Amino acid sequence: MKTVRDVPRTVWLLAFGLFFNAAVAFTFIYLFVYLTGERGLPVTRAGVLSGIGGIGIVAGNFTGGWYGDCWGHRRVLLTAAAFSGAGLIALPVLPTAALYAVLPLCQYASGVVRAANSALVAVSVPEGSRRQGFAVMRLASNAGFTVGAPLGALVAASLSYTWLFVIDGIGSLLFAAYAARVLPAHGAQRAKGARGHQGPGVWRELKARPTVLLLLVTIFCADIVYRQLFSTVPVFLGDHGISTAVYGWVIAINGGLILCLELPATIALRKRAPLAVVGSGLVLVGLGYAALILGASVAVAVAMMVLLTAGEILYKTPATAYVADQAPAHAQGRFQSLYAGVSVSGVVLAPPLGGALYAAAPGALWPLSAALAGVAGAILLVAGRSPARQAASARPAVETGSPRQPASG
Repeated sequence: MKTVRDVPRTVWLLAFGLFFNAAVAFTFIYLFVYLTGERGLPVTRAGVLSGIGGIGIVAGNFTGGWYGDCWGHRRVLLTAAAFSGAGLIALPVLPTAALYAVLPLCQYASGVVRAANSALVAVSVPEGSRRQGFAVMRLASNAGFTVGAPLGALVAASLSYTWLFVIDGIGSLLFAAYAARVLPAHGAQRAKGARGHQGPGVWRELKARPTVLLLLVTIFCADIVYRQLFSTVPVFLGDHGISTAVYGWVIAINGGLILCLELPATIALRKRAPLAVVGSGLVLVGLGYAALILGASVAVAVAMMVLLTAGEILYKTPATAYVADQAPAHAQGRFQSLYAGVSVSGVVLAPPLGGALYAAAPGALWPLSAALAGVAGAILLVAGRSPARQAASARPAVETGSPRQPASG
């Protein structure tokens, strides 16, 4: 019986380190406040800097797995975490002009760390248990984030926002040291040997797996919709007299439900067809935004958040595991990087696209968001029920993939 007992000890140890690192990762939460407050930048310049940083995160997610396939995911994780930590510690004392280069580099490194984490889980957990492995990592990350948000506010109030960067940087360095100790170094020689013969290119491998390509496209669309939660949703609620404090409590519902329900739900649904589970999750995301068509009230906001969180629980972990299960061993990191990058694309695209539509036609944003997520989900539900499509997506993992390998150094 496949349960969390099948998740290797290495993944549990990595999850513990991820929890600690997420608990002190304040920079992402309070960056804009720091730039407009202690740095004294106007809102427009702070927005540009934050946007550049977001591009760095997405770029790091897209490329981290490519580095790992060449030089080993463990080595890439340690290097990126150390670089990010050193940059964050130095950032508060740098002149403002230097932030345009250093901040996106730090964010880029953090994106590489995220992709390397996913790749390490993918190569460490046997096929059939990957959903549980990724659920454990998401549990650790969300638990750390839940602790970190109020902890960061306390540090900022008691000391200053500058200390948030210092503590975040020290946390990244400690995470690198901890990961170096708990992650096995074996497999580094095999990774070096694989460089001379990497097998078919990643694009050729993707074309041989049409359902993976389909999943990436639908997740790309869904993430732009999902991340309206952090851009246009608070504006919409504020425009209708709902305070920021209420919005904060609505967000807290998301974290609480994920911590309580995601791992049990993953275990309960582990034998269900992954594309059908992911598709159902995207449909629920669409229904969450459809609730906002009814108007703005606390009850509607809570209903939206419950539906949205249920959808997130259903789609995020199975989608990550599906990509890992379909990837050939020689391109596992690159497949994870593609998924990681697509799954955070909304960080860059959601605010400008949603903001422009909300400004031009506010009544159209929620129906369009609901329709986009709903159609994406329906496409996956149809694909998940098609035996021919499932067989086509499963064959290449056997035909072109090399034997599964342990985590590389």
